[in-house]
Amino acid sequence: MTRPAIDANPAITRIATASIAVAIAVTATKYAAYWMTGSVAFYSDALESIVNVVTAIAALIAIRVSAQPADRDHPFGHHKAEYFAAVLEGALIIVAALLILSEAYEALLHPRTLSNIGTGFLINGLATVINAAWGSYLINRGAAWRSPALAADGHHVMTDVWTSLGVLVGLILATLTGWAWLDPVMAALVALNILWTGYRMTKGSLSGLLDEAVSPEIEAQIHAAIKSSGDGALQVHDIRTRHAGRATFIEFHLVVPGHMTVRESHAICDRIEDALEIGIPGADVTIHVEPDNKAKDGEPGILEI
Repeated sequence: MTRPAIDANPAITRIATASIAVAIAVTATKYAAYWMTGSVAFYSDALESIVNVVTAIAALIAIRVSAQPADRDHPFGHHKAEYFAAVLEGALIIVAALLILSEAYEALLHPRTLSNIGTGFLINGLATVINAAWGSYLINRGAAWRSPALAADGHHVMTDVWTSLGVLVGLILATLTGWAWLDPVMAALVALNILWTGYRMTKGSLSGLLDEAVSPEIEAQIHAAIKSSGDGALQVHDIRTRHAGRATFIEFHLVVPGHMTVRESHAICDRIEDALEIGIPGADVTIHVEPDNKAKDGEPGILEI
């Protein structure tokens, strides 16, 4: 069964809203650095931050949708909405990387004279510090609350941090050596890194949309919870799991003695469900009870799981 407390976490919505404000402030700061210096590397950094604004908005919408309870048209809830936001973020990151590569190519063909580079460093550096702190916080909270959209937003912000650091290093080298071509080359390298991040983010989110099974660690927790609370049952088989945002769906067959009453078998199911929901926040458990003649040969008894 699904726990309402997991489905609706007001703190997640507040953080997602704050993320939009942070993204707008950082974008404005980075664009100021580009406007003052004319650096294509700073331009690439500012463009990537604009994507942060869009993805932060997408994450907020997805979190609000996923918090809606199950209804007639969506009996399993709306948890997967967050995966769509994460896929969108990955796609937008890829688009931003391609735009940066295009701008870097133009700058490489027609080198630009940089100005006020010291001030640009300070402004961009401030935005980078803000992003690093906020991105780390989003990743931490996304993992703790099992929010794919929040975690994806955090990873995207951290990608922006690495972008900024690469830009700063490249511009320092360009300033010290006088090699203007380092500016667009660094922007291109940053774009390739962003491209890789977008690919990984999209791939991970698609796994959730395709009902990927839980990790071996969580599977071990499931087995331990059944073993510790399944006294009276004979066997468990056909365990199936999948993730959907903050929910973890767990299904299996529970074999009990043929003479056991419905009340007695239901009590075992209640114990197992309680143990799973305590150990795995957001667990939605479905148990199919079967008599002993349905036991599968070669399957372990419940105490051996």
